[in-house]
Amino acid sequence: MAHLPSRPEMESAYTRRDASYDGIFWLGVRTTGIFCRPSCSARKPHPENVEFFASPKEAVFAGYRPCKRCRPMETNGAPPEWVGKLLREIEQHPTDRFSDPRIRSMGIDPARARRYFLKHYGMTFQAYTRGRRLGLSLEQIRKGADLDDVSLGTGYSSHSGFRDAFVRTFGNPPGKSRTADCVVTCWIESPLGPLVAAATSDGVCMLEFSDRRMLEHQFTRLRRHFKSAIVPGTNPHLTRLQQELQEYFAGTRTQFSVPIIFPGNPFEQKVWKALLTIPPGTTASYQDIARKIGSPKSVRAVGRANGMNRIAILIPCHRVINKDGSLGGYGGGLWRKKRLLELEGSKASLEFFEPWPSARAR
Repeated sequence: MAHLPSRPEMESAYTRRDASYDGIFWLGVRTTGIFCRPSCSARKPHPENVEFFASPKEAVFAGYRPCKRCRPMETNGAPPEWVGKLLREIEQHPTDRFSDPRIRSMGIDPARARRYFLKHYGMTFQAYTRGRRLGLSLEQIRKGADLDDVSLGTGYSSHSGFRDAFVRTFGNPPGKSRTADCVVTCWIESPLGPLVAAATSDGVCMLEFSDRRMLEHQFTRLRRHFKSAIVPGTNPHLTRLQQELQEYFAGTRTQFSVPIIFPGNPFEQKVWKALLTIPPGTTASYQDIARKIGSPKSVRAVGRANGMNRIAILIPCHRVINKDGSLGGYGGGLWRKKRLLELEGSKASLEFFEPWPSARAR
């Protein structure tokens, strides 16, 4: 229930069929075993028969199956309209400060913005806008901009305030950051749900579905590996990634050319490099991967390393299945694994796949 609105607020939202709450929470109906979006047009259940979830995955794990009317699993990855409005405003005015009164003037509740950004971006809305400003300032500094111009041009009223915020974020003062790097993150829409991507100046270092439970842990590992701040923004690698993903989901691309970097321990590196050799349209078993890396008895360790892959789709861990032909596990959800394999035209046997859990026994 972390980061969910209050129960009265959620009850009011689904009673009104308020689409602005789509993506904020999902509701499961105990009497039917079905879960829906808040905006679902189906007959609204009595509040005592409803429980709330922070993600479709939580609802599925609780034994609910998706509603056939509102199709809560089949998102196009677009954030709610009010979130899109905020994001557009930030990109149009990236150096501005967004106070609560300003957010309210846009017809948006600041508390709702904090919850949404904390859930989907791992930071509050104010932290997001601050990171966006500081990320922009780092980019300008690396291009040789004057420090005075940068500090006053990114919304800070004093040099000391800018310097303190910069040091807290990047670890070094602005004057020592001409060659500094950072991990830049952005949100990418997809037919299988929104993806969170991250990249340094060397290449893409993370691509995860935004509802994956390990997302926060992956960010922690990135900070440790790269010893740099993680800020929202974009760079040429992320722009290229977005274009290549569009082509991939459109069925016109099978190989990715955007640079990727995937630091890890030596065993993880071997496994991830082996995954890159699995051609599109084919699959391999965990045993196959273990043999390929010269550790035939390390099947279980291969499974763990496969699960720790933080660059989904590009490093195709979804192409690894069980020896008996069943799908096995997938951090983004088995329904996504099945869709990715179908998209790639895999000849793997998928009859073992159980699309949705049966309704919970009452």
